[in-house]
Amino acid sequence: MNYRVGIDIGGTFTDFALLKGDEVILHKNLSTPEDRSLGVMQGLGILAEKEGLSLAEFLKQCDAIVHGTTIADNTLIEMNGAITGLITTEGFRDEVEYRRGFKEDIWDLRLAPPAQIVQRRRRMTVPERTLFDGSVYKELDEDAVRACCLRLKKQNVESVAISLIFSFINPAHEKRVAEIVAEEMPGVHISVSHEVLPRSPEYDRTSTTVVNAYVAPRVTSYLNSLVSRLEKAGYDRQLMVMQASGGVMTKEYIKGSPIRVLASGPAGGVIGSAHVGSAKGYPNLLCVDMGGTSYDMSMVLNGDAPAVAGWNMHHRNLVGVPMVQVETLGAGGGSICHVANGELRVGPASAGSDPGPICYGRGGSQPTVTDALLMLGILSTDAGFAGGSFSLSDDGVETAFAAIGEAMQYSAEDAAFDCWRMVNANMIQAVRRTTAGKGIDPKDMVMLAYGGNGPAFAAVHAEALGIRKVLVPKASPTFSALGTLVAKPSIDEERSFICPAESPNLERLSALWQELEVRAAHYFKEAGFPDQVIERSYQINMRYRGQNWALNFNMHTSVGGNDLSFVDDNFGTRAIAAFNARHMEEYGHIREAELPEIIGVRLTSSVDTPSPVIKSGYLARSEAATPRSHRRANLGEGFKETPVYAGVDLQAGNSLDGPAIIQETFTTIVVYPGWRAVVDDAGDYELLRS
Repeated sequence: MNYRVGIDIGGTFTDFALLKGDEVILHKNLSTPEDRSLGVMQGLGILAEKEGLSLAEFLKQCDAIVHGTTIADNTLIEMNGAITGLITTEGFRDEVEYRRGFKEDIWDLRLAPPAQIVQRRRRMTVPERTLFDGSVYKELDEDAVRACCLRLKKQNVESVAISLIFSFINPAHEKRVAEIVAEEMPGVHISVSHEVLPRSPEYDRTSTTVVNAYVAPRVTSYLNSLVSRLEKAGYDRQLMVMQASGGVMTKEYIKGSPIRVLASGPAGGVIGSAHVGSAKGYPNLLCVDMGGTSYDMSMVLNGDAPAVAGWNMHHRNLVGVPMVQVETLGAGGGSICHVANGELRVGPASAGSDPGPICYGRGGSQPTVTDALLMLGILSTDAGFAGGSFSLSDDGVETAFAAIGEAMQYSAEDAAFDCWRMVNANMIQAVRRTTAGKGIDPKDMVMLAYGGNGPAFAAVHAEALGIRKVLVPKASPTFSALGTLVAKPSIDEERSFICPAESPNLERLSALWQELEVRAAHYFKEAGFPDQVIERSYQINMRYRGQNWALNFNMHTSVGGNDLSFVDDNFGTRAIAAFNARHMEEYGHIREAELPEIIGVRLTSSVDTPSPVIKSGYLARSEAATPRSHRRANLGEGFKETPVYAGVDLQAGNSLDGPAIIQETFTTIVVYPGWRAVVDDAGDYELLRS
């Protein structure tokens, strides 16, 4: 028997999805913040034990281990990355602070600028200048570079970002700066912009390179540690790592640009959602993932979750690499409930897994959303938690909420209920803000809820948003881990080149695509995938002259050997027609009197691999389910005796009306008043508004 294992490390739990033929086996264990690779190895050991194998035997039979991680995100959230310096062209020292004049909320006068990854004293400039056509206007002053290195060494800089003007056209100066830094600062991590993001505009490239330099040492150290542990345990294949683009690739590819793992965990959930939604006939999904630390919201439209390259603001930093669009809110089961200036607040601070919520019994003292769910009867001390790995305790929980109640002048139970209401309001408002900003009415969508806590809140959010159907997959507690098994090995890269669309430089465009082809083929070969199985999507970036933003669209797709035959004499005419169609689709108008320009090319290369089979969800029958027990719970209408169902008892076709609680192995599904739950033939749940 051969296996494929998907892993997703969250702030509280590390999730596993084991693909064994057509069967998917789920597992969760607490993350190990001191060394997250330990939690991964512990989980793999438990999966091996479940299969009756030693860890070495199990790993020998693993065709692939695919890994998503939030380590880069956590580094930015906690601002504990490497001490980073920047070397850039003279006159561009403060570009990362100007941010192209961007402010997240222009109406909030109190919104402070984001904390700078590279403080001004660590931003160095050197005399040099390369022009837009690649010609050298001013030679590099190497002595100035060495002087910069001396100043950075005195500030104990651990990682250096190098971003020079137009280095993506001619990287000669940037390469030489990197050589000098390596000589003068041995052991320092070096990030060069022509490798991290070889395209314009300048701020995008510099910001992305700085973020890469900031997170790279931690990401690289973690992946090296994990690979070392896997190799010692007997795993002899390449570790595949989830990317923000929604694809996976080898650790060796990620090593060159660690920023590509930013938001890789949430991206796995979106890719898994698109896979499940397409199988069940729901092409338009509002995907909500509530775990222990965060609430992630994304959308699948027409069965697709495309990666957007360009203006991706992530943790208040611009990241230009392709990313699946995910909005993150600091609201999870571990979010801390507290009173500040007479106001009840929930999050964004989280108790995480250590010490965790009070009810974990690990020394936590601050009440959290999970503690509130226990107070409300949604969770219970009688049932196993996280797959039965431990039980919850109510010791200290009521006392903590009584302190909140005293400050707010009501009871402990009212305090817990208000915390529940507050975290719901925060999440619903985040969804409304995001969908409205994209011009999308959520009423026309199906909500797909996952994460350990998502199914406990989904129906409340759906009702507030006008959504009448919620899909909760059986694998929802480890859905991001499952998504890593769905994701294809892929490489998605761009190159900048500006030319008029009506008379394009076909030779230059072909050369850039060929460069990307060769680079992708090299990494795929290292991963064991021959050239003839690679699917290539040749895309182009275009805009009207003077526009800030470009549109990206596909010009040609081929499988196997390189195929640039589409770059012919009619290429420009076809590109203009395709751009106008895309512009009309995106903005509702075109400028008939203007001709667009090409500003760059993009190549997405991928290969197919085995993925979990999802059943369509056909309901052959309908039969009322029988509860296993009842307990006092408040599901929004005060405390009542509420039926509790065990997920293992429910079969395809079973139906039950709310209010009710369904206890699954790794999650709790709440069927709120006015909702009905049905189980389809895949074992997945549909929550329907009555």
